[in-house]
Amino acid sequence: MARPRFVIEASEAESTAKQAGLTVVQLLPSLVKSAQSLARVPISKFHVGAVGYGSSGRIFFGVNLEFPGLPLHFSVHAEQFLITNLSLQSEPRLDYVAVSAAPCGHCRQFFQEIRRAQDINILITSSENSENDTSCGQFGPLRHLLPHRFGPEDLLGEDVPLVLEKHNNALSFTEKPSKQSPIFSDDLISHALEAANRSHAPYSQCPSGVALLDSEGKIYRGWYMESAAYNPSMGPVRAALVDYIVSGGGGYEEIVAAVLVEKEDALVKQEQAARLLLQTISPKIEIRVLHCK
Repeated sequence: MARPRFVIEASEAESTAKQAGLTVVQLLPSLVKSAQSLARVPISKFHVGAVGYGSSGRIFFGVNLEFPGLPLHFSVHAEQFLITNLSLQSEPRLDYVAVSAAPCGHCRQFFQEIRRAQDINILITSSENSENDTSCGQFGPLRHLLPHRFGPEDLLGEDVPLVLEKHNNALSFTEKPSKQSPIFSDDLISHALEAANRSHAPYSQCPSGVALLDSEGKIYRGWYMESAAYNPSMGPVRAALVDYIVSGGGGYEEIVAAVLVEKEDALVKQEQAARLLLQTISPKIEIRVLHCK
């Protein structure tokens, strides 16, 4: 059985739209139900799908994730998943989004970490929603959904890279990692450090990254992405789980090892939250925490 797809390459998107007599942007709403079907929502049973169009011409899917046995704030919203997917695929810009339901305030705020977020065009496909023009089959700018926004421009200089922009935190290990177990290979550790170096943490200056290993030896990675409003921030384990799902991962119990890299003296630490989430979804997992500077 073919694994679910969360990225449609530009050439295929263009070809599919042409066959339907549409532009790629006009195609987005028709893909929302397909995105919804990929949500993992054992608690609410409420499937949310978000479909984004990037400046590269690619189409990206985002879905909501829920984790039984954990507080609800561990959940991943579809729009967060979408932005994380874009970041993982090194997509520099999000131009259009079609979403199955109006983004909550949490997600409207997380969108602000994208440069010129107010100009992202959004369409809400649910017919019962009547908010502005975005529910009437037309895309409208995100500024209509968050008119009095607070974001990076209120806290950062214009030269500070935002969430989809290339940057390197230039982190290195405080000491060479020792060989504790064969499962924690040099490759797994280097992926975790690379993830930490891609972390978007301009407000706390506490970057972090995670690398996950599954039972087949495949590696997945994710990095911490902060919000100017703090609470909508995306933790590194949740980001790595997005990579796991996007890359075709199955049940979470197939994840056998994880490496978290963060600063030893960080004011914002990920270790306890990372252990709680990982040990809940995959009880036999082995976890290692390494410190960087």
